Amino acid sequence: MPGNVTLEELRGLVDKGEIDTVLVCGIDMQGRLMGKRFHARFFMNGGYEETHCCNYLLTVDMEMNTVQGYKSSSWQTGYGDYVLKPDLATLRLIPWLPGTALVLGDTLDHHGDEVPHSPRAILKRQVARARAMGFEPMMATELEFYLFENSYEALRDSGFNDLKPVSAYNEDYHIFQTTKEEDVMRAIRNGLFGAGIPIENSKGEADAGQEEVNYRYSDALDTADNHVIVKNGIKEIAWTKGKSVTFMAKYDHRRAGSSSHIHQSLWTKDGKPSFFDPDDKHGMSGTMKHFMAGQLAHAQELTAFLAPYVNSYKRFTIGMFAPTKAVWSADNRTAGFRVCGVHSKAVRVECRIPGSDVNPYLACAALLAAGLAGIEGKMELEPEMSGDMYNTVGIREIPHNLRDAAARLHGSAMLRAAFGDDVIDHYHHAAQWEIAETDRVVTDFERQRLLERA
Repeated sequence: MPGNVTLEELRGLVDKGEIDTVLVCGIDMQGRLMGKRFHARFFMNGGYEETHCCNYLLTVDMEMNTVQGYKSSSWQTGYGDYVLKPDLATLRLIPWLPGTALVLGDTLDHHGDEVPHSPRAILKRQVARARAMGFEPMMATELEFYLFENSYEALRDSGFNDLKPVSAYNEDYHIFQTTKEEDVMRAIRNGLFGAGIPIENSKGEADAGQEEVNYRYSDALDTADNHVIVKNGIKEIAWTKGKSVTFMAKYDHRRAGSSSHIHQSLWTKDGKPSFFDPDDKHGMSGTMKHFMAGQLAHAQELTAFLAPYVNSYKRFTIGMFAPTKAVWSADNRTAGFRVCGVHSKAVRVECRIPGSDVNPYLACAALLAAGLAGIEGKMELEPEMSGDMYNTVGIREIPHNLRDAAARLHGSAMLRAAFGDDVIDHYHHAAQWEIAETDRVVTDFERQRLLERA
């Protein structure tokens, strides 16, 4: 890809004066890029080896509040540092930011060990587990979002009122409407491609102003890395155009939700698909069936990693292409788990539960952990469902809210075995804080309404 560079190639660009800034970025619990802007000369003179960041970055909420109650860091422990170790395999140029390169990093403790609850480490451990079983996990994430005419600054100053989507009608696959948005979407496609992201296409999605960007599948870690760079890049490119975007799962209850479907398959170490069996009805191998059986059996336990916010659950509504049932079906968009590429070597399972607010490292890791548990236990795949899952009763449902999903997460023996107790307790605490803060905001809003009426 054109944007990926080696350290020595970057050195040459710095020497020629073409690159003067390097972003060194870690991943927080929300899947955002957190880090520092290095002068390129300092980066080349040793900054590429490591830098440091406050350990509170893996305990803050969406608003960067210093949330208490975590075991890993608090006022009592003094909020010390983590080491941010650049992974030079992720080094790339960022075309939409002048003179800028970017590298992702792993979060380490002072002993040089990866911090267990850091999102990248969580996924890397599950990838290593798959490889020890003889598999290479391959994944792809889709990203949907809304594009608004308003700038971020205008929305902030208006109290986030008067949102104006770039179109006035459902633009799903609509070429003429998306032509009107090409100043932004073309810049997004070309900018991300220039940053080394294998962009395939963009399209209008299922509501006014809703967009989707797709990029090529890859190994699980590379897919998650691409996801966070794509998401950050879309925000920055929209900002340069005087526009804004949201990746909220459901920014308006009247609008379609924004998803991040995750496609998954396992390959052998020599690059052959482990999910394909030409003699099966849908082309599904026994390995694939065990993998899916594990994900279905543990689907409700995984949901807090697939839908991490109170708002996430507003997306699960009937008739708007977001699932409500954690069952499987072949090429059926009403099911939470959809088998795609039937009868071909591209057969795979698409989990339709995650929204675009998901942290891809956590979601991919949780799905992989459940699938591998299914293979290890040789779990039998339940019968395929068909027809309209929305109106089928008596089948496994996706948890209706974060409170229920968090309880399932907390009690999951499978995830505790895969991730460790401290990791599950860490993210359970994050969910509990999200619930409490939402309850507080709603209570404050209702109190204000009562005061205004008095």
